[in-house]
Amino acid sequence: MTIELHTWNTPNGRKISVALEEMGLPYKVVPVNITKGEQMAPGFLKLSPNNKIPAILDPEGPDGKPVSIFESGAILLYLGEKTGKFLPKSLGERIPVYEWLMWQMGGFGPMPGQVHHFIALENEQDRAYGLKRYMAETRRLYGVLDRRLDSREFVAGNLSVADFAILGWAWRHPRHKVDLADFPNVKRWYETLMARPAVKRGMEAKLD
Repeated sequence: MTIELHTWNTPNGRKISVALEEMGLPYKVVPVNITKGEQMAPGFLKLSPNNKIPAILDPEGPDGKPVSIFESGAILLYLGEKTGKFLPKSLGERIPVYEWLMWQMGGFGPMPGQVHHFIALENEQDRAYGLKRYMAETRRLYGVLDRRLDSREFVAGNLSVADFAILGWAWRHPRHKVDLADFPNVKRWYETLMARPAVKRGMEAKLD
């Protein structure tokens, strides 16, 4: 049964295409052109009450019934539960996955997202304040991630959905004006992930 991935070519969309490829789940992309406001359409609202991409429709959900899921973190956890992949079985091993997934959702996404916003403004005065504030916080978050990866290959020990979530945003590091050479552990982690065939497929999947 093919999962529908309703999305656009954004970091949050890439999280899910990478996860689906890594988990070996069949899926088809249903583009939602956010530049044209298609995320506000009534049909999409039924899948995503917050009018945000991505969302998925799994025709073979719990008890074999169709289910839709919105919010990228919830989708990743659902897919991990569904497949038993990239989400440890024991609670002790899940804790760091939960921690670093929430770290991404609460910080390493919203803060770089503000950089994306302010860097696109034409008014130099408006740009200057926002970029100074949010670029500093974005670099701080890269530093947090770099320290975490100093003694482990992946953020939660073994490869997990938390890595896929963070990778979706680290993928945009050039847009954040961040040179990964300044964060060598992040650079090593990033290059390791991007070299994986399934990650490569997920990153190259046409989402728009």
